Amino acid sequence: MAGLIKREDIDEVRQRTDIKEVVDGYVTLKGAGLGTFKGLCPFHDERSPSFTVRPQVGRYHCFGCGEDGDVIAFVQKQDHSSFQEAVEKLAARIGYELRYEDGGTGPNREEVGRRQRLLDAHKIADEFFRAQLLTPGAAEARNFLFGRGFDRAAAEHFGCGYAPQGWDALLKHLRGRGFTDAELKLTGMFSEGNRGIYDRFRGRLIWPIKDIAGDTIGFGARKLYEDDQGPKYLNTPETTLYKKSQVLYGIDLAKKSIAKDRQLVVVEGYTDVMACHLAGITTAVATCGTAFGTEHIKIARRLLSDDGTGGEVVFTFDGDAAGQKAALRAFEEDQRFTAQTYVAVEPTGADPCDLRLSRGDEAVHALIQSRRPLFEFAIRTTLKQFNLDTVEGRVQGLKASVPVVAAIRDASTRTGYCQALTGWLGMPDPNEVLRLVTAEVKNAAKRGDTGRSAGPGTPNHGQQQRSPGFEGRGHQGNDGRAPGGGPGVAEGPPSGAVPSFHRPDPRDPVASMERQALEVALQQPSLLAGAVWDRFAAARFATPAFQAVHDAMRATGAGLAVDPVRWVEHVMHEVPEPLRPLVSELAVVPLPAHTEEAVQKYCRDILSRLFELQITRVKADKMGQLQRLDAAADPDTYQRLNRELMMLEMERRALRADA
Repeated sequence: MAGLIKREDIDEVRQRTDIKEVVDGYVTLKGAGLGTFKGLCPFHDERSPSFTVRPQVGRYHCFGCGEDGDVIAFVQKQDHSSFQEAVEKLAARIGYELRYEDGGTGPNREEVGRRQRLLDAHKIADEFFRAQLLTPGAAEARNFLFGRGFDRAAAEHFGCGYAPQGWDALLKHLRGRGFTDAELKLTGMFSEGNRGIYDRFRGRLIWPIKDIAGDTIGFGARKLYEDDQGPKYLNTPETTLYKKSQVLYGIDLAKKSIAKDRQLVVVEGYTDVMACHLAGITTAVATCGTAFGTEHIKIARRLLSDDGTGGEVVFTFDGDAAGQKAALRAFEEDQRFTAQTYVAVEPTGADPCDLRLSRGDEAVHALIQSRRPLFEFAIRTTLKQFNLDTVEGRVQGLKASVPVVAAIRDASTRTGYCQALTGWLGMPDPNEVLRLVTAEVKNAAKRGDTGRSAGPGTPNHGQQQRSPGFEGRGHQGNDGRAPGGGPGVAEGPPSGAVPSFHRPDPRDPVASMERQALEVALQQPSLLAGAVWDRFAAARFATPAFQAVHDAMRATGAGLAVDPVRWVEHVMHEVPEPLRPLVSELAVVPLPAHTEEAVQKYCRDILSRLFELQITRVKADKMGQLQRLDAAADPDTYQRLNRELMMLEMERRALRADA
């Protein structure tokens, strides 16, 4: 039984994982000061590096686009995985065995090890097939690719390969790399006969099928020779790694564009994906031997951030009867999205690969631009079955279309299509159509046909209310759970009004000094010990945003200050949500020092300046009290204030002497 990962294990994984090592797998980082590294941001296009990683505090922050988080958030965003999946991946990376709440379980080490062996076998097989494509025996495979407009660079980009003719070329290769037959049986790359196992793919053009993280989990193989008695396309069968209902070919290449452009284009084959990408439609993916279904939608929604704020899904189908049938199947799943869904149908029956080959990249773009809303397509396709030039045909078309319109769950969208259907049928009264549709909706409710999610435009469907952010930018929690809660439990909006914070003027010397003090406190918390913590906790900040961060530090407490990673993480949870990007920024900005000794001196100097400023403020308050006081009427208070002023001045001089 799957369960929630224990909070302390999440903290342990976060603490033990070197964020620089993880980020290095995606971004080329270079040193940018003591303990700070920079690279080009993986979340937006930029020419000058502004993506900053601070391993000591376990966080990253892009000063260009504002993306920030810890190592778990980074893996989530890069792999488009859930919080729990990211934690489990990082735990497996460092060999840490996770524990789960309420007796739940997760992948144990044996399962993780077995999965890794399967991934290793697929990686080696992928490399083997690629190398074989360059051999003399693969001429037919190369000719196939070239004949469809794909050169060597395209083949390499998409990892195309060749499975040699014969029965055991791949088998021998993997046995030679130390894999047992028992392991190889689990990969799906081999068939089994009376004499043992043999290569499943023989004499075929190969495409590697990868998961969203870029790991090869299966293969698709195209028939090349007439004497091949197998099907035209042969895929890996269902395995531990390969679940065709959850696989989208090209997702590893398309995921960044899908997330950035908030568009997903679904085509029908491997070569169509290749053609779309080479034509500039880099959001294209394809299913692998199955219809686009519920599990695919989960992947798509995650990539699209399908929260009702935009995005589109475009299905491309052939113009023949089979293509129209596939489009109507897509309609059945459409309303699981809040993104707008469309259909792009090529009337001549040409697929994107054929279009690119015959008419160029522009024709592929034109196909996607010709998209029509899926609701409209479904209704019009239904109407095409009838002769609308006759009264009988219009009545039949109306009866057949009413259930389609009634299936639209969003009431306003449904009403709009009632009016559209009236026009397409040439009927004078849209109220009659609306009456029939409303009756059908009620009948469907009585039958219990109400299980599908609401359609596009449904208010607040699938989304959470967002708080206004620092400078108006919303920012969600970066670990997918509320403090002390379980993974995947999103933090809801706070009750009441959410405070608004403005970025302080950098020319303000007081605000500048307060910012520097918070940078020091977040990045070098070991300095906040004993009397230093008491002074720091007693400080008051003139800048509201900085005071809120300081309040979060005090709420976190000095006990966590010895561990920079946990310290910053807890401060992030305590601070008002709109200020989390600010905390992330303060935690990673490079300190102006190039040696450890210089850093320590700089930090002590900044804290001393903060404490001196606090003393100056307190002195000013007491001087005001003294000036307003009648010494003759209250000599005791007068003497006490003078003593306190003297002590404050001595404290201020001592700070300067220590600096």
